[in-house]
Amino acid sequence: MGFLSKSSPMATRTASMLETSCGYLLQELQMIWDEIGEDQFEREKVLVDLEQECLQVYRRKVDNVNKSRARLHQELADSEAQFTHLLLSLDERSLPTRREKMVGTLKEQLEAIAPALQKLQIKKAERMKQFETIKSEIQKISTEIAGQSEDEDLLPCVIVDENDISLKRLEAYQMELQRLHDDKNDRLERVKNYIITIQNLSATLGMDSSMIITKVHPSFNDLSGLPKNMSDGVLTKLNSTVEFLEAERHSRIKKLQKLGSSLKNLWDLLDTPYIDRQQFSHIFSSSTGVSTPGGLTITMIEQAEAEVERLDKVKVSKMKELLVKKQTELETICRRSHMEVPPTPLTEMDHILNLVKCGEMDYADILRSMDEQIAKAEGESLSRKMIIEKVEKWGLARDEERWLEEYNMDDNRYFVSRGAHRNLKRAERARVMVKRIPALVKSLIAKTNRWEEERKKLFIYDKVPLLALMEEYNLSRRDKEKEKQRHQMEKKSIQSKVPLLHERVTLARPTTSFRSRLDQIHDGEFKRGSTPLISNGRSPFQNVAPNGWGAQEAKKFPNSSSS
Repeated sequence: MGFLSKSSPMATRTASMLETSCGYLLQELQMIWDEIGEDQFEREKVLVDLEQECLQVYRRKVDNVNKSRARLHQELADSEAQFTHLLLSLDERSLPTRREKMVGTLKEQLEAIAPALQKLQIKKAERMKQFETIKSEIQKISTEIAGQSEDEDLLPCVIVDENDISLKRLEAYQMELQRLHDDKNDRLERVKNYIITIQNLSATLGMDSSMIITKVHPSFNDLSGLPKNMSDGVLTKLNSTVEFLEAERHSRIKKLQKLGSSLKNLWDLLDTPYIDRQQFSHIFSSSTGVSTPGGLTITMIEQAEAEVERLDKVKVSKMKELLVKKQTELETICRRSHMEVPPTPLTEMDHILNLVKCGEMDYADILRSMDEQIAKAEGESLSRKMIIEKVEKWGLARDEERWLEEYNMDDNRYFVSRGAHRNLKRAERARVMVKRIPALVKSLIAKTNRWEEERKKLFIYDKVPLLALMEEYNLSRRDKEKEKQRHQMEKKSIQSKVPLLHERVTLARPTTSFRSRLDQIHDGEFKRGSTPLISNGRSPFQNVAPNGWGAQEAKKFPNSSSS
């Protein structure tokens, strides 16, 4: 028992125990050994064994106590480490912290740190729950935005990093969740606007909007019961669908505008009544771009196209009539002014119609060309008017001249007959007109020269230059004058022989008047020797080709009525 210090309380307690329990037992053991007569060596051996057994019992007790102390130290260290870790992970500055140096036994120290540690553990559990909720919402909304399946069994487990569950980190997740909420709401609003736009455009174009929307994604069908897909791919498809419908709308508007313009032009051209135009008034309201349900349907466009096609056929018929009318008007102006009819597009009507049908020509261009030619012909006709009037007077004078020549050749002109007095009066007037012909021709030639000098071209009269015609007439007139003078000379020569012949005839036998016979002979010789200006009512210049002209057509002048 000598291993305990005599001055320690434990030693004192052991000594007292020895003095009481152990001492009593040792005394009783001594008494027994004395009574038995045990030798000293055995006695010492037993006492040594007792001392070793007592030491072993004490050692086991000390070891157990040491283990308990070590466990308490470990628990205290773990609690302090956990406390420190929770403070760092929670980043909580408002929670109580332990003092730097704690006093008291180990159990007192554990009891002192336990409440603060429990508060931090509760705070951690609450914070972890908040993180799990927020991350679950983030994951769910991200899945919706990505357009993936929302089945909870297919969603990955939410993992929270326990080392960073601070309020700052929680606020970052909350901001991310708010951003995703805003993005989701924005996407849903875009989807809603896209669907409304598609429905409006489909109604305007006469299409089935539900079929178009369902074709983009089945979730847009209200009967499917699925949440609306808002992924980037679906938004792109919706945008492409809207762009396609907008392009179709603009295409139909342009087509209706073109058809409306064609209808208006055709109506104005054909003078269509107002009541017939009212049947297609909706085409003009639709072509302005105002979106109304059913305003741009295929049926409406087909109706307008059919009406344009029908009016085109009517226009072709009307335009043919109008072009023929214009051509007739041009020919009338040219014929009235004795001008050559200029070539016009109507000379090849079938070819022109094919060009119009192919779009290479337009009726408006043809009409404009015809109007220009008519205006040009009218202008030239106006400039030729005075000359043409003089030509007509000259023609009338020529008719009277020819009639007078025929009248003078008539042997019975002085006989009393029906209408003889009228012929005499006409002959008097004809002689006055014939005397005016040279002055008329001279004036006509002067005016024609001025006209040609102003316009730098020949004055053509029924395909013959008028000046050449006048020159030919002058030559013919001079030849006729010379022939007339020759006949007069011959007549005077014959008249000088009349007395001798009369005496011979009187002596022979009575006969008809020598004067009448002489006139017959004279007239016959005149007829055989002269070149009459009129033969069968034809002009002497009808077959003349002066200065290299080709053979010309017959020249016809207006006949004067007998008065």
